[in-house]
Amino acid sequence: MKDHKVSIRYASSFLDSVIENKNLDSASNDMELISNTLEGKNQLNLMLKSPVIKTQVKLSILTEIFKDKVSADSLKFLQFVLEKRREDLLSDISKKFLELKDDYLGIINIEITTAYEFTDEQQEQIRKKFESSLNKIIKLNYIVNKELIGGFIARAADTMYDASIKHQLETLRKRFLSGNVSLN
Repeated sequence: MKDHKVSIRYASSFLDSVIENKNLDSASNDMELISNTLEGKNQLNLMLKSPVIKTQVKLSILTEIFKDKVSADSLKFLQFVLEKRREDLLSDISKKFLELKDDYLGIINIEITTAYEFTDEQQEQIRKKFESSLNKIIKLNYIVNKELIGGFIARAADTMYDASIKHQLETLRKRFLSGNVSLN
Protein backbone atom coordinates (compact mmCIF):
# COMPACT_ATOMS: atom_id res chain seq x y z
CA MET A 1 0.00 0.00 0.00
CA LYS A 2 2.85 2.35 0.85
CA ASP A 3 4.51 1.72 -2.53
CA HIS A 4 1.20 2.40 -4.28
CA LYS A 5 0.95 5.80 -2.59
CA VAL A 6 4.56 6.60 -3.46
CA SER A 7 3.96 5.68 -7.12
CA ILE A 8 0.92 7.94 -7.24
CA ARG A 9 2.85 10.80 -5.64
CA TYR A 10 5.74 10.57 -8.13
CA ALA A 11 3.43 10.14 -11.13
CA SER A 12 1.22 13.02 -10.03
CA SER A 13 4.20 15.29 -9.51
CA PHE A 14 5.57 14.51 -12.97
CA LEU A 15 2.12 15.00 -14.52
CA ASP A 16 1.78 18.41 -12.90
CA SER A 17 5.22 19.36 -14.16
CA VAL A 18 4.61 18.36 -17.79
CA ILE A 19 1.19 20.02 -17.83
CA GLU A 20 2.77 23.22 -16.57
CA ASN A 21 5.54 22.98 -19.21
CA LYS A 22 3.01 22.01 -21.92
CA ASN A 23 4.83 18.73 -22.65
CA LEU A 24 1.99 16.33 -21.87
CA ASP A 25 1.95 14.55 -25.25
CA SER A 26 5.71 14.03 -25.29
CA ALA A 27 5.85 12.86 -21.67
CA SER A 28 2.87 10.57 -22.24
CA ASN A 29 4.61 8.88 -25.17
CA ASP A 30 7.78 8.60 -23.10
CA MET A 31 6.01 7.02 -20.12
CA GLU A 32 4.26 4.58 -22.44
CA LEU A 33 7.62 3.60 -23.94
CA ILE A 34 9.18 3.20 -20.49
CA SER A 35 6.22 1.17 -19.23
CA ASN A 36 6.26 -1.13 -22.28
CA THR A 37 10.03 -1.55 -22.07
CA LEU A 38 9.96 -2.48 -18.40
CA GLU A 39 6.91 -4.72 -18.85
CA GLY A 40 8.63 -7.19 -21.12
CA LYS A 41 12.17 -7.16 -19.73
CA ASN A 42 12.50 -9.33 -16.66
CA GLN A 43 16.29 -8.93 -16.40
CA LEU A 44 16.01 -5.15 -16.59
CA ASN A 45 13.50 -5.22 -13.73
CA LEU A 46 15.74 -7.52 -11.71
CA MET A 47 18.63 -5.11 -12.23
CA LEU A 48 16.52 -2.16 -11.10
CA LYS A 49 15.38 -3.98 -7.96
CA SER A 50 18.84 -5.29 -7.05
CA PRO A 51 20.34 -3.69 -3.94
CA VAL A 52 23.81 -4.85 -5.03
CA ILE A 53 23.94 -2.70 -8.19
CA LYS A 54 24.82 0.91 -7.49
CA THR A 55 22.39 3.67 -8.40
CA GLN A 56 24.91 5.27 -10.74
CA VAL A 57 25.22 2.03 -12.73
CA LYS A 58 21.43 1.72 -12.95
CA LEU A 59 21.19 5.32 -14.09
CA SER A 60 23.81 4.85 -16.80
CA ILE A 61 22.02 1.74 -18.09
CA LEU A 62 18.63 3.49 -18.23
CA THR A 63 20.22 6.56 -19.80
CA GLU A 64 21.82 4.40 -22.47
CA ILE A 65 18.51 2.68 -23.20
CA PHE A 66 16.33 5.81 -23.31
CA LYS A 67 18.62 8.77 -24.18
CA ASP A 68 17.64 8.95 -27.86
CA LYS A 69 14.07 7.81 -27.34
CA VAL A 70 12.61 10.08 -24.64
CA SER A 71 12.54 13.82 -23.99
CA ALA A 72 14.98 15.62 -21.73
CA ASP A 73 12.21 16.13 -19.14
CA SER A 74 11.48 12.41 -19.00
CA LEU A 75 15.18 11.57 -18.75
CA LYS A 76 15.52 14.05 -15.85
CA PHE A 77 12.53 12.44 -14.20
CA LEU A 78 14.15 8.99 -14.54
CA GLN A 79 17.29 10.41 -12.96
CA PHE A 80 15.24 11.93 -10.13
CA VAL A 81 13.47 8.63 -9.42
CA LEU A 82 16.81 6.81 -9.26
CA GLU A 83 18.41 9.48 -7.06
CA LYS A 84 15.53 9.02 -4.61
CA ARG A 85 16.20 5.24 -4.74
CA ARG A 86 12.72 4.44 -6.08
CA GLU A 87 13.88 2.62 -9.20
CA ASP A 88 12.01 -0.52 -8.11
CA LEU A 89 8.78 1.47 -8.53
CA LEU A 90 9.59 2.85 -11.98
CA SER A 91 7.20 0.49 -13.79
CA ASP A 92 4.36 1.31 -11.38
CA ILE A 93 5.09 5.04 -11.60
CA SER A 94 4.95 5.02 -15.40
CA LYS A 95 1.65 3.08 -15.42
CA LYS A 96 0.15 5.35 -12.78
CA PHE A 97 1.25 8.41 -14.80
CA LEU A 98 -0.66 7.10 -17.82
CA GLU A 99 -3.77 6.48 -15.69
CA LEU A 100 -3.60 9.96 -14.15
CA LYS A 101 -3.08 11.51 -17.60
CA ASP A 102 -6.19 9.76 -18.93
CA ASP A 103 -8.14 10.91 -15.89
CA TYR A 104 -6.92 14.49 -16.43
CA LEU A 105 -8.02 14.37 -20.08
CA GLY A 106 -11.40 12.80 -19.22
CA ILE A 107 -10.57 9.47 -20.85
CA ILE A 108 -11.60 6.13 -19.43
CA ASN A 109 -10.32 2.74 -20.61
CA ILE A 110 -12.94 0.01 -20.76
CA GLU A 111 -12.15 -3.64 -21.31
CA ILE A 112 -14.97 -5.46 -23.09
CA THR A 113 -14.99 -9.25 -22.95
CA THR A 114 -17.28 -10.81 -25.55
CA ALA A 115 -18.19 -14.31 -26.72
CA TYR A 116 -17.46 -13.32 -30.31
CA GLU A 117 -16.01 -10.34 -32.16
CA PHE A 118 -18.37 -7.39 -32.38
CA THR A 119 -19.02 -5.66 -35.68
CA ASP A 120 -17.91 -2.06 -36.12
CA GLU A 121 -21.52 -0.98 -35.70
CA GLN A 122 -21.88 -2.88 -32.41
CA GLN A 123 -18.60 -1.43 -31.15
CA GLU A 124 -19.77 2.08 -32.00
CA GLN A 125 -23.10 1.51 -30.22
CA ILE A 126 -21.33 0.34 -27.06
CA ARG A 127 -18.86 3.23 -27.20
CA LYS A 128 -21.68 5.77 -27.54
CA LYS A 129 -23.69 4.14 -24.74
CA PHE A 130 -20.74 4.27 -22.32
CA GLU A 131 -19.78 7.82 -23.38
CA SER A 132 -23.30 9.07 -22.67
CA SER A 133 -23.67 7.26 -19.35
CA LEU A 134 -20.14 7.99 -18.03
CA ASN A 135 -19.79 11.41 -19.67
CA LYS A 136 -16.17 10.68 -20.62
CA ILE A 137 -14.14 9.87 -23.70
CA ILE A 138 -14.00 6.09 -24.05
CA LYS A 139 -11.14 3.86 -25.18
CA LEU A 140 -12.33 0.30 -25.73
CA ASN A 141 -10.21 -2.83 -25.60
CA TYR A 142 -11.90 -6.04 -26.77
CA ILE A 143 -11.16 -9.58 -25.59
CA VAL A 144 -12.93 -12.66 -26.97
CA ASN A 145 -13.88 -15.40 -24.48
CA LYS A 146 -16.02 -18.22 -25.93
CA GLU A 147 -17.15 -19.31 -22.42
CA LEU A 148 -19.51 -16.33 -22.19
CA ILE A 149 -22.00 -17.91 -24.64
CA GLY A 150 -23.22 -14.44 -25.64
CA GLY A 151 -23.44 -10.84 -24.48
CA PHE A 152 -20.48 -9.01 -22.93
CA ILE A 153 -18.72 -8.01 -19.72
CA ALA A 154 -17.32 -4.48 -19.45
CA ARG A 155 -14.73 -3.40 -16.89
CA ALA A 156 -14.17 0.30 -16.33
CA ALA A 157 -11.71 0.99 -13.51
CA ASP A 158 -13.38 -0.55 -10.41
CA THR A 159 -16.79 -1.08 -12.00
CA MET A 160 -17.97 -4.17 -13.86
CA TYR A 161 -21.04 -4.35 -16.11
CA ASP A 162 -22.03 -7.97 -16.68
CA ALA A 163 -24.44 -8.31 -19.61
CA SER A 164 -23.39 -11.84 -20.50
CA ILE A 165 -25.81 -14.66 -21.13
CA LYS A 166 -23.76 -16.81 -18.75
CA HIS A 167 -24.44 -14.29 -15.95
CA GLN A 168 -28.14 -14.05 -16.85
CA LEU A 169 -28.48 -17.86 -16.73
CA GLU A 170 -26.68 -18.01 -13.37
CA THR A 171 -29.01 -15.32 -11.97
CA LEU A 172 -32.04 -17.21 -13.23
CA ARG A 173 -30.73 -20.47 -11.72
CA LYS A 174 -30.30 -18.79 -8.32
CA ARG A 175 -33.83 -17.37 -8.50
CA PHE A 176 -35.25 -20.83 -9.30
CA LEU A 177 -33.33 -22.39 -6.41
CA SER A 178 -34.51 -19.72 -3.96
CA GLY A 179 -38.13 -20.08 -5.11
CA ASN A 180 -38.54 -16.46 -6.23
CA VAL A 181 -39.71 -17.31 -9.75
CA SER A 182 -43.32 -17.89 -10.74
CA LEU A 183 -44.10 -19.76 -13.94
CA ASN A 184 -47.19 -17.85 -15.15
